[in-house]
Amino acid sequence: MLKILAVNPGSTSTKIAIFDGEKEIKSQNLYHSAEELRPFRHMADQYQFRVDKINAFLKDTDYTLFDFAAFVGRGGLVKPVQGGTYIVNDLMVKELKEAKYGEHASNLGAMIVDEFSKLTGKPAFIVDPVVVDELDDIARISGHPDFQRKSIFHALNQKAVARKAAESLEKRYEECNFIVAHMGGGISVGAHKKGRVVDVNNALDGDGPFSPERSGTLPLTSLIDLCYSGRYTFEEMKRKIKGEGGLVAHLGTNNAVDVQKMVDGGDKHAELVYHAMAYQISKWIGRMVVPLEGNVDAIILTGGMAYDSKHMIKWIKEKVSYIAPVMVFPGGREEEALAMGALRVLRGEEQPKNYA
Repeated sequence: MLKILAVNPGSTSTKIAIFDGEKEIKSQNLYHSAEELRPFRHMADQYQFRVDKINAFLKDTDYTLFDFAAFVGRGGLVKPVQGGTYIVNDLMVKELKEAKYGEHASNLGAMIVDEFSKLTGKPAFIVDPVVVDELDDIARISGHPDFQRKSIFHALNQKAVARKAAESLEKRYEECNFIVAHMGGGISVGAHKKGRVVDVNNALDGDGPFSPERSGTLPLTSLIDLCYSGRYTFEEMKRKIKGEGGLVAHLGTNNAVDVQKMVDGGDKHAELVYHAMAYQISKWIGRMVVPLEGNVDAIILTGGMAYDSKHMIKWIKEKVSYIAPVMVFPGGREEEALAMGALRVLRGEEQPKNYA
């Protein structure tokens, strides 16, 4: 029996999926209303609330925790680590509860599966958290020693689709060089060199292309001037970078589907902004050719906007197809990526790593 329960907490929902080997046999998105979440001051305070929701889901589907060979949760804001599947341990859970490296809904993933592991004696894992850091040392250097480039990106989905691309090429991930662009609420573009992401933009904190709700790289002097203009508070400036930037700032929506409808309806300003996003993504893809020294097996486009073949994919392909073949894996099947990471360990195909 290799049934696996994958737990993927988000800000307003908890996605649950049950896998039997590679096959997904049940999934559910458990939505949490603002009223339900309002009593919880900190993200860690939601822990028992979310556990109860998952247990109710399992009861309705006639599964118990003892039916699973392993549990796997979304990796949260732990310290920077190499990619791979990690055993959840007490140190990891302690640091996530304390939000030592930051507060985020994904922190709940390891906490929840640790509870299930302790109740059943079955192993609990996380896979490729957002803080996967495999950067070459040279990629960490910025133009000033007070600022070091950081690796925070969509590691789980980027590595999952890179593995799929390698399989389609009848190769191992560790044998290939890929440029992967994840295009969702945030956008990250990574250079995958023989199984390591040796360079990538910090998709969380204002680096890279602008996205549906993030401003990306901005002109620095103009940004500094705005910070000291007296017009905005510290928190308001942070929201300009993350939450109220990108498409939200330009067009008033973070929904790319709405923007596509604007473009199809003849809105020329919306078309220019949306095309500019594709242009910036394409430029960052071009930047990642350098760490791979021009040896690129494929460019991989993934995330929610990869469903838009009419505009986004078309525009990017026009700019980058000369570099390498372009492969498209729409969406971000995070629960599947989590389960496959656990499955590789259970089958002995990958050694689990220890968090220390």
